[in-house]
Amino acid sequence: MIELAVFLQSSPALFIGLIFIVSLLVGSFLNVVIYRLPIMMEQDWQAQFDSTNPDQETEHPSNFNLAVPRSRCPQCHHSIGALENIPVISYLFLRGQCSHCKTHISARYPIIELTTAILSALVAWKFGFAWPTLAALLFTWCLICLALIDFDTQYLPDSITLPLLWLGLFASLSPLFIDLRAAVIGAMAGYLSLWLVYHAFKLITGKEGMGYGDFKLLAALGAWLGWQALPTVIFFSALVGAVVGISLIVIRGRDRSHPIPFGPFLAAAGWITFMLGDQASRFYLGLLGLA
Repeated sequence: MIELAVFLQSSPALFIGLIFIVSLLVGSFLNVVIYRLPIMMEQDWQAQFDSTNPDQETEHPSNFNLAVPRSRCPQCHHSIGALENIPVISYLFLRGQCSHCKTHISARYPIIELTTAILSALVAWKFGFAWPTLAALLFTWCLICLALIDFDTQYLPDSITLPLLWLGLFASLSPLFIDLRAAVIGAMAGYLSLWLVYHAFKLITGKEGMGYGDFKLLAALGAWLGWQALPTVIFFSALVGAVVGISLIVIRGRDRSHPIPFGPFLAAAGWITFMLGDQASRFYLGLLGLA
């Protein structure tokens, strides 16, 4: 085992390739989490509602979690075997179709797998064979899940945001990326900044501009990046969010009253800022004419 570790440390290209392959498998699992976790949340909420309203009790499917039941075709319910579930390769081999009924399978699944692998390989390239790489991979995988779950459902699950926050604070004890003081202040500032924006917007317009999950996500980003990086994250997430929102309204005629999830923009801006470090802050300050 020690010899393998030494070999991987002395062969960066092999280490990056290994992380890429492993992360394809992780991406396949993330597809499961992105699809199933919101359903599990809704079932849990319904069960809590039924427990306080016995007259309106509904039936809940049993044994539905991240492990069971096995993945199956939504059209014909054909169980997907191991050879049909190889990341990217199975999709290409099956030409994007169910092997049983030939129903089209969304290209989103291999795209998520490839995106996870590529981002993970970039993390391995930046940090090398060291403990920060493991922490940065967990950070990356959590952000991918949160961004896509929020995009699909406008949920930012506490079961991911809160552990991500605590992991960031734990990583600062070493410290792997930032010191504990910067992490604690970052978590506090991240949450309170969006909390204040939320209540100011609600006071002025009478509407809710974002959800509490966004506060928790920015708190988690603050714990990983430090309070100094929060202005950069907020600026770029707001800028990209505004551009995307205006584009959807102008080009696709999207209803202005239809909410656009902010989580994907926070996650993307947070990951880029994490990877670029001071370069992202300098670029941000340069845009404002302050650098």
